[in-house]
Amino acid sequence: MTTLSIASWNVNSVRLRAVPLIAPFVAAAAPDVLCLQEIKCRTEEFPEKAFREMGYEHFHVRGQKGMHGVAIASKFPLEDLGDEAICPRAEARHQRVGVKGIELHNFYIPAGGDEPDVETNPRFAHKMDFLARTTDYFAARDTAKDRIVILGDFNIAPYEHDVWSHKQLLKVVSHTPGEVDALNAMLAAGDFIDVAREIIPEPEKIYTWWSYRSKDYRASNRGRRLDHIWVTPALKDAALARGRDGFRIYEPERAREKPSDHVPIVLDLVL
Repeated sequence: MTTLSIASWNVNSVRLRAVPLIAPFVAAAAPDVLCLQEIKCRTEEFPEKAFREMGYEHFHVRGQKGMHGVAIASKFPLEDLGDEAICPRAEARHQRVGVKGIELHNFYIPAGGDEPDVETNPRFAHKMDFLARTTDYFAARDTAKDRIVILGDFNIAPYEHDVWSHKQLLKVVSHTPGEVDALNAMLAAGDFIDVAREIIPEPEKIYTWWSYRSKDYRASNRGRRLDHIWVTPALKDAALARGRDGFRIYEPERAREKPSDHVPIVLDLVL
């Protein structure tokens, strides 16, 4: 058996955080594959040299000027499996690669703005359209026997205990019933398993994001679980083999100087 360690992190600018934040995390966590979201740079501007110094030799980058963007850095070869036309605005929010016999999807789902209304808020309509298109994509595939991992910043906290206050956030974008239903439809379309909640069932709280608005995020602890790793049934045993030790949330990263508002999550697949 071998172990493949996969990390996901919305870094909110890869050039700003590669050396001061990402490098120390990599030194401590040593993920084999590092999936990043919101890299905020063009493909050719990705700081590949810094990642090579961290031990990564293989890259797959989908950049965009000034915003969005996803990237994968790997210690193992990456096969470009072709990006799907999921984003209706053709933004750099999705990539698909093969690594060690696994089909890996890295997603940065739109945040959706402030008002959860598709009629009055184009950003929320964009989010819901993105989710619907992703659901249709997986529904059209027979994923039962495929070894697929999808992960990233989904910008939705689906369960009651994925947010600091279920009642107070029911009308707040990222936890509204409509978004949760859309995310659950996406989960069902691929017959996916939500690894975090399979390993850490409710009512235990799980957070991966804390707003910049909180001066002391630990004191208020008003978090949300916006970052996810899902697997198909063919990888369930591999994803759950190490139990809680195999799924980790690196909460201390939020306390560093000039951090991202998200923290990394890591899954060990025992293959």
